[in-house]
Amino acid sequence: MSESGSIFSLALGLVLSGDAELWSIIALSLRVSLTAVALACLIGLPLGAFLAVVRFPGRGAAVALLNAFMGLPPVVVGLFVYLMLSRSGPLGVFGLLYTPAAMIVAQTILVTPLIAALARQSLADLHGEYDELFRSLGLSTGATIAALIWDGRYSLSTAALAGFGRAIAEVGAVIIVGGNIEHVTRVMTTTIALETSKGNLALAMALGLILIALALGVNAAVLALNRTARRLAYA
Repeated sequence: MSESGSIFSLALGLVLSGDAELWSIIALSLRVSLTAVALACLIGLPLGAFLAVVRFPGRGAAVALLNAFMGLPPVVVGLFVYLMLSRSGPLGVFGLLYTPAAMIVAQTILVTPLIAALARQSLADLHGEYDELFRSLGLSTGATIAALIWDGRYSLSTAALAGFGRAIAEVGAVIIVGGNIEHVTRVMTTTIALETSKGNLALAMALGLILIALALGVNAAVLALNRTARRLAYA
């Protein structure tokens, strides 16, 4: 068997054997990323809906800025969060640096613009369809936003899944603010980078297989939600 085939077999064995170290890393990765996505949705969905519904001076610039923030460099976000949470920073008193909380903060900052921008585009189209109805009902801005978020929940779920896909694959920001500390802040992406540099390719490959499986799962969920949304729209 070739070396690459042997590494793949060892990696698959680690996944199937329920290796404790492997699954603790996966569990931390999921906890950090899912928490960050939940926070990003709490911020990004109302923000995207607000920009889709409300007309105000500078709205075009705000939308352009939001779209630009979708491409925030992770290492820059990591540096910003590091400076905020370091001992000399304004939030250093909370002692969050090199903890999962710092990683959640960094991922939330990275994911929020993505979710907000996707939500704005989706809800802007939906608002165009329902605008006359909402006006005839005399709905307030808050009620309109709530109605749009509820009616567009399937497409917004797609935005949340896209955010999760970015969060779970992130490495630059989390390694800066988390420090890649064993059993504390070591997640899948940072472990892959570390173990590859150490030559422990089996563990790195095992985590890579899990990441690929998660990516495939997210894409399958997005397709399923899109089909459901289309089916309901034409029902």
